[in-house]
Amino acid sequence: MVTDVTDANFETAVLERSTEKTVVIDLWAPWCGPCRTLGPVLEKVVEEAGDGVELVKVNIDDNPGVAGAFRVQSIPAVFAIKDKAVLDGFIGALPEAQVREWLTGLSPPLSEADQLVAKGDEASLRQALELEPGHPVGVVALAELLVESGQGEEALGLLARIPETAETRRVAALARTGPVATDDGMEVKLDALLPKVKDDEDARQEFVDLLELLGADDPRTAVYRRRLTSALF
Repeated sequence: MVTDVTDANFETAVLERSTEKTVVIDLWAPWCGPCRTLGPVLEKVVEEAGDGVELVKVNIDDNPGVAGAFRVQSIPAVFAIKDKAVLDGFIGALPEAQVREWLTGLSPPLSEADQLVAKGDEASLRQALELEPGHPVGVVALAELLVESGQGEEALGLLARIPETAETRRVAALARTGPVATDDGMEVKLDALLPKVKDDEDARQEFVDLLELLGADDPRTAVYRRRLTSALF
């Protein structure tokens, strides 16, 4: 899957995401012929690379902030970001073989823990965390499995090992609240909690967790955040 990134969501979709995996950014524009040539090549090569790499695209005509941050003077321009830092990049529509070589050169060989995490089952994830207790992908993956099996407290303990990200907040919210069955159910819960948030810390935490599960892109999140602020102050 390719994500279209904007000035507004760059920090979440690229910088925060890069703490979990390598993010490849394709800076392009609709009028750019070489961009149309390179785009499908990047999609193919990144898809082949597996779960450790994610491709995002930025239309520089619509998002001058991102273009300015990378000081783009020519497109297509491609950059790889990991842990909020630029690893490498290139300019122009390279052939598929060179793009694949470039992407391969970004990633060190998988550690034993990485290989166990890639298997994705609970036993392998636990074994990986014995080797690397703070493996960020392994922690989140195991925490999510624990939440699904009703072991929320253990999941929260795991998540406390690693720095907070959008993904850890989402899984932690699930661990505390459990799944919300429907969108209507979400709003009913939020409306019921709102009168309690000022004086009840548990209600306030549940309210914030439900907003986390709604996600920043859901328009209701902004509405209920404003209502929360009004209720508190």
